[in-house]
Amino acid sequence: MKIEIWSDIMCPFCYIGKRRFEQALENFEGKENVEIEWRSYLLSPEMVTDPTKNLHQFLAEHKGISLEEATEMNNYVAKMAAETGLEYNLDKAIPANSFNAHRMLHFAAEHGKQNEAKEALFKAYFTDGKNIDDAATLTEIAASVGLDTDLLGKAMGGEAYFQDVVMDIQEARNIGVRGVPFFVFNRKYAISGAQEAEAFLDVLQKSYGEWRQANAPLDVIEGDSCGVDGEC
Repeated sequence: MKIEIWSDIMCPFCYIGKRRFEQALENFEGKENVEIEWRSYLLSPEMVTDPTKNLHQFLAEHKGISLEEATEMNNYVAKMAAETGLEYNLDKAIPANSFNAHRMLHFAAEHGKQNEAKEALFKAYFTDGKNIDDAATLTEIAASVGLDTDLLGKAMGGEAYFQDVVMDIQEARNIGVRGVPFFVFNRKYAISGAQEAEAFLDVLQKSYGEWRQANAPLDVIEGDSCGVDGEC
């Protein structure tokens, strides 16, 4: 059973949604049959990374509100994250264009480490205050999850995975994604936003029941036949 998750690394609700989804998955009996694919989404595609600016300043400018209001909004999100078991240090978070980080996630997917890389990127951004648009930071994160940094450097030095990110964003438009996180279950059901774990579990169970029924083995009535080895 396949679950696609559209998200952006700099989206605070995406990390919270990831953790709540994982809590549901932990209590799901069919979890060994679940395939997860992270899909790219850019909340601020035109953003220019500026390490001298903090997240409160960025939010205030982006939404046209006061610095105090922006700080209050971020504190509210940090409290929500803490209730989910996450540590958000938004005072030191660096607003960054996430396009290259998404390229790195496609590289990680090809090498079977996408989920680990996604987690590491979220932690780097929200907890550790690292610049996820910095090549050295991406290399460090890649190494921490066991990826080949030499191969990554060659890929990131060119235009590898550029089109993959663009195609994910286009696909999001095609299926009607208007915000992230956005979870799609077998291209039949979807959950928008960082819902509670119970909501994820309900859809997991419903989707899995239908998936098992659709993929059930044939009920074969045996009779005289010849096998592939030529024996009859």
